[in-house]
Amino acid sequence: MSDNRAEDRAAIHAVLALSYQAWEAGDADGMVANYTADATAIMTGSLRDSRDVIRDSMALAFEGPLKDSSTYNRQRSLRFVGRDAAIVVSESGILFPGQTEVPEAGKANATWVFEKRDGQWLIAAYHNSPVLAPVTVSTSR
Repeated sequence: MSDNRAEDRAAIHAVLALSYQAWEAGDADGMVANYTADATAIMTGSLRDSRDVIRDSMALAFEGPLKDSSTYNRQRSLRFVGRDAAIVVSESGILFPGQTEVPEAGKANATWVFEKRDGQWLIAAYHNSPVLAPVTVSTSR
């Protein structure tokens, strides 16, 4: 087993790139090809609790409201948690046909949890939440 984090980073980036490409192609099977069987996806108002459920819901979405869409993703961080886990945080959004950028109201902060199984990095969990304006905390009373 290699402790080379550069190789691990490249492998994780490749998994994300394949997922984004599959989304753009409307390919639900390809999108979840590198998810664990017990993966979870949490999005506003929903919990998808397996790779099969995630795939089925994305297939329906690609036939309907997400038809011909793509994604915007800007990685904010990637950190390793031990040898076989990593967390990626990104700013993401959906680009609908005709859009060249995601409106601010459509942006989300996303967390991807990766697990290395049998030498392969897989997505074990995904969560997103709408980007909101920063909250200012006052220290005066």
